[in-house]
Amino acid sequence: MSKKIVVITGSPRKNGNSFAMTDAFIKAAEERGHSIIRFDAAMKKLGGCHACETCYSTGKACSFDDDFNTIAPDILEADAIVFSMPVYWYTMPAQIKCVLDKIFSFVVGGKDISGKKCALITCCEENDMSVMDGVRIPYERSAALLKWQSVGEVLIPGVLNVGDIEKTDGCQKAAALANEF
Repeated sequence: MSKKIVVITGSPRKNGNSFAMTDAFIKAAEERGHSIIRFDAAMKKLGGCHACETCYSTGKACSFDDDFNTIAPDILEADAIVFSMPVYWYTMPAQIKCVLDKIFSFVVGGKDISGKKCALITCCEENDMSVMDGVRIPYERSAALLKWQSVGEVLIPGVLNVGDIEKTDGCQKAAALANEF
């Protein structure tokens, strides 16, 4: 059955390693008949949550109008959300963190977004798998809080330079992740 999948990326490097995995996932998901909406957070105008709790009071997810409001309706309607990003200084890039923080608007606005499937694609420079905990743990905790079903995580260590991902099975694992939807 075809799913509507929102893919949210966090890398500003369009030809980087996490983008390569994202592209592999999207290609495989589209081949399986899924509809993909891609939101490249690092290329958008995004601000952090102001904790004003006026979400949806203006008819938009966030009262502080930024590009989150362009993806919020798609998140609301999606069957699944895939987060893809590199590790930046032992955590997620700031731009994707803004998106994750603003998902709070659905809770404040009384929008039921439970029951979605979700997945994580990430990579890091170091070979120590625990380096990805700063991305993996917030993803897992957010999924649990939102009552989303995590269907998989692609965690690839040891990639820094553009093209390093090709020396790993990261793109193959990201493509295989599409089978989980």
